[in-house]
Amino acid sequence: MRLSRRTASVSLAVALVLTLAYEAVPHARVPAGERESPDPFGAACRIRVTGSKVIVYCHNPYPETDRVSLHVECARWWDIDTDSSPIEVAPAQTVRLAGRCWKEVADVWVSHRRVS
Repeated sequence: MRLSRRTASVSLAVALVLTLAYEAVPHARVPAGERESPDPFGAACRIRVTGSKVIVYCHNPYPETDRVSLHVECARWWDIDTDSSPIEVAPAQTVRLAGRCWKEVADVWVSHRRVS
């Protein structure tokens, strides 16, 4: 079966319209049962790893104080992993945390806790 150019053009136009219409439909990013908590909490942290050194800046945009700790996991089995002491980040405050390994850094994360 052979399609004429006009039929092929119409088919392509219909396919594009259907594809664009599907893309325009809003998609939920969070499942219905997992809504965002009514009182947002937690400092936003930016992590930078340069060689064996780790520097983290945490800024708290919320009205509740956040207690943050830096955790550094080193790549070598003989290198000591470290956890920093908790530091309180008051509302609208930015803090700097630093850590390091002797050699390569395998993983870095920041933990958050509410201040009682």
